[in-house]
Amino acid sequence: MSTITSTNSLAVEDLGSAAQRDRRRRILDATITLAAQGGFDAVQMRGVAEQADVALGTLYRYFPSKIHLLVSALGREFERAEASLKDKPVPGDTASDRVIYVLRKTTRGLQGDPHLTEALTRAFMFADSTVATEIHAVGMQLSTMLTRAMDPERTEPTEDDIAIARVIGDVWLSSLVAWVTGRATANETAEHMERAVRMVLRD
Repeated sequence: MSTITSTNSLAVEDLGSAAQRDRRRRILDATITLAAQGGFDAVQMRGVAEQADVALGTLYRYFPSKIHLLVSALGREFERAEASLKDKPVPGDTASDRVIYVLRKTTRGLQGDPHLTEALTRAFMFADSTVATEIHAVGMQLSTMLTRAMDPERTEPTEDDIAIARVIGDVWLSSLVAWVTGRATANETAEHMERAVRMVLRD
């Protein structure tokens, strides 16, 4: 049995063996499957452990709580979104156009799976200081996607680029929360997001 212990979720770089990395992948796959079937309430630690074929104690060593688990799954979804954007240049003549393209593509992917999006977004909303590491990782993934879209030629984003990406990311996540909670339609979410991007970037 693994002797890994942590008060935070264990990232891939924390794991020393292929078996541990595969176990983490199975756990996140199981989480995403259960969330896609029934949303936030469908994800229970015991059910995830059974679906991933790991002991419940092992699951808790990798992810200390359901919120840690779901926020890490959100990070995994962002990784997939980022990977899909690397295959070809992001279209658009301006930084605003390219950022809006990335956000539209990511939003459509999430809105196409409403149960999963509800689970991941609610976990992000409920996260407290104990999930700071996982929240930071998600924010960095989103910032990386946006800064690449803002200036595809720049290998390293500037501090201003990162600050702008964080503001846009915050607006996008709040818009997603509004959609999940029924306070905005998909069209209203898209319009709010696009207006904010053009106001911030002004290109």
